[in-house]
Amino acid sequence: MGQEGSLARRHDDAPGLPRGRSSLPADEVRAAQRQRLLTATVAAVAAAGFHSITVADIVRGARVSRAAFYAHFRDKEDCFLAATAYGGNLLVDAVVGATRALPPDSAPEEILRAACRAFLRFLADEPAFARVFYIDMPAAGAGAVNRMDAAQHRFAELNRTWHRHALTHHPEWPTVPYDAYLALAGATTELVSVRVRHNRAAELPELEDTLVALHLAVLAGRRWPASAKPNAT
Repeated sequence: MGQEGSLARRHDDAPGLPRGRSSLPADEVRAAQRQRLLTATVAAVAAAGFHSITVADIVRGARVSRAAFYAHFRDKEDCFLAATAYGGNLLVDAVVGATRALPPDSAPEEILRAACRAFLRFLADEPAFARVFYIDMPAAGAGAVNRMDAAQHRFAELNRTWHRHALTHHPEWPTVPYDAYLALAGATTELVSVRVRHNRAAELPELEDTLVALHLAVLAGRRWPASAKPNAT
């Protein structure tokens, strides 16, 4: 994995993807082209910003033809949305996978902590994607904003699913409206964005205790841990 993560990569020095006898099948070529375009887009946007890059920048970084680009995507925005959706799905998979790897009888608090840890670790390991998703995406147009809103709701739903499970173990915990789950997703986004904006993605795992305490404060009615120390962003 490169310094910017596996989701951001230029392929300038990579070999081409020839077709023909003794070559890759056409469907494998198309899949490889698409993957190159997605990672090249993340790399280009992270380096220069969405509005500054062109299709030419993307195809140059992917080392595919312009015709190959348009065989996959309508335009730069379409490719950008596909790249962020791909990374977002991997992020959710990492979170869900971390919780499912726990023993079936794990306490709700353990499940929450595993989810928060996986979420923050993924973003720390993929700093270019984190920058593209949290910094560039909100400024990339209406389509990207709608996609960002959908991502917030997706994490709100994950919060609600976890909380409903937790209530079966802790009936004394409060029930909350959907907006509370959405607010937690928004607060998490803000905490992450501040650090990513200042090139501090490597520090994101340090937010684990804060995120766990924040969720338990809202969804379990718990007081903030007395051991927590004030810190500046």
